[in-house]
Amino acid sequence: MSFDGVFTHAMVRELNDQLSTGRISKIHQPYEHEIVLVIRAQGKNQKLLLSAHPSYARIQLTEIAYTNPDTPPNFVMMLRKHLDGAILEDIHQIENDRVVHFTFSKRDELGDLQNIVLIVELMGRHSAIVLLNKQTGKILDTIKHVGHSQNTYRSLLPGSEYIEPPKQTQLNPFHVTKEQVFTLLSTAEELDGRYLQQTFQGLGRDTANELALRLAEKPNEKMAVWSDFWQSIQSNLVPTLGTIGQKEFFAPLAFTSFDTATTYQSLSNLLDAFYGEKAEKDRVKQLGNELIRKVDNEIKRNQTKLAKREKTLQDSENAEEYRRDGELLTTFMAQVPRGAESIQLENYYEENTPITIALNPALTPNQNAQKYFQKYQKLKNAVKLIYDQIADAKAEIAYLESVLSQLEIAGPMDIEVIKEELIASGYLKQKGSKKKRKHSPSKPEHFIASDGTEILVGKNNLQNDQLTLKQARKTDIWLHAKNIPGSHVIIKSDDPSDETLMEAAELAAYFSKFRQSAQVPVDYVAVKHVHKPNGAKPGFVIYENQKTLFVTPEETSIEQLRKNGTA
Repeated sequence: MSFDGVFTHAMVRELNDQLSTGRISKIHQPYEHEIVLVIRAQGKNQKLLLSAHPSYARIQLTEIAYTNPDTPPNFVMMLRKHLDGAILEDIHQIENDRVVHFTFSKRDELGDLQNIVLIVELMGRHSAIVLLNKQTGKILDTIKHVGHSQNTYRSLLPGSEYIEPPKQTQLNPFHVTKEQVFTLLSTAEELDGRYLQQTFQGLGRDTANELALRLAEKPNEKMAVWSDFWQSIQSNLVPTLGTIGQKEFFAPLAFTSFDTATTYQSLSNLLDAFYGEKAEKDRVKQLGNELIRKVDNEIKRNQTKLAKREKTLQDSENAEEYRRDGELLTTFMAQVPRGAESIQLENYYEENTPITIALNPALTPNQNAQKYFQKYQKLKNAVKLIYDQIADAKAEIAYLESVLSQLEIAGPMDIEVIKEELIASGYLKQKGSKKKRKHSPSKPEHFIASDGTEILVGKNNLQNDQLTLKQARKTDIWLHAKNIPGSHVIIKSDDPSDETLMEAAELAAYFSKFRQSAQVPVDYVAVKHVHKPNGAKPGFVIYENQKTLFVTPEETSIEQLRKNGTA
């Protein structure tokens, strides 16, 4: 389900219940499109997430951790100036649209009470967060500036007058009279989701299709079905994460169209479950784009280098032929005419079998012979180093691919650690000379197996090294997806059960490049058989005496192990 007007209506009710008269204690802008207001209400701090993300726009309370940039963006500085310490007076939805006004009161420098409105418009790529002076109607600032050249209907710029988004002309389902509903439902040519969307305001496609399905199931009780549906939205919510086929949906009620359904205590919990991983991946993409680009370029550069070295190695196999041709030209130089492009000579190395030798017509016979000797010597010299260079290039590519794999599974708080790793390895330059805020080193993720055994998973190469080489005991069990980039996994036991081994192997497969594959091979062995070669890149180890399991990673199993670890 999209975050439509109906879901917005239900969320506004939930937020009013949780946050009304709360005081803002902190304001953060951890990501480009998202604001987090920490509000002290009902005796506890609650994090209100306001997102103008083009794909994940929403409002909700969240329990997901986030990291803040070293330098606060301009918009969050403006929010702090006007809203720090402000009281949340009201949360109000405009009609049944995806526009929500958060009204705050705060005294200014002169002690006068002023009302500030934070407007959140949840409209896909046109989503916006606007800070508005209620008295003047002027925009104080917006999370993204939109000029007249980008939108001829209105500008979203500091100092501009705030103009509301175009109003919807459909009927508000929460305000429409029973008589109007009866007429519209009775006279519809085809009472389907499309008709309901065109007639009533704020219905996303999924909501409209669900309501149409319920009406079709009881064609003689349309008014009762209609009333029950909207009454449930008002006062009997069942926040539900459901599936239809392979697609996942969230809804304020348990839709009858869902094949499977999981319910949650609140709409905000539901959205954390639905958007958590999706938003995390997007945040990693935002924060890690520079790293991904750099690592991709480094991989391509090393692949080009590897191809050249392998070509040199292949050419070196012909080195003896170059020496032979040079000696034949030297021996039969008198027979070689100047300006010829080739010459046929008797090859005394193979019983005088005729052989054709290519020549450069611009060179003398002696110069052509010397040219072949030079090629021979160059290849002989190159082959002494080429095997080491090929091994180095392959190791470099393997390391960089492991970094890319880690970026795919990293959370936003892991990005800085990966960045520091790349700086330490010489792939990135340290920007600026100012001392930056020190980040606490990230720790391996903690899981608990079904029988209570502790399992640790490294989420980047620094964690992998620390976990395997420093933290783990020699008798602990080490696991890794076979021959592919992935996390190091440690079972904190010298004799784990078969069930724990399989669960740890599933973790190793899940946190690897083959996360989406079936029957992923996973090696396991005691830590004492795992070694790091001198000078090896972070995260690279060699091991022996391993055994191999084949597993298919399932996200539900991983989540259960994660819940066990946080319980």
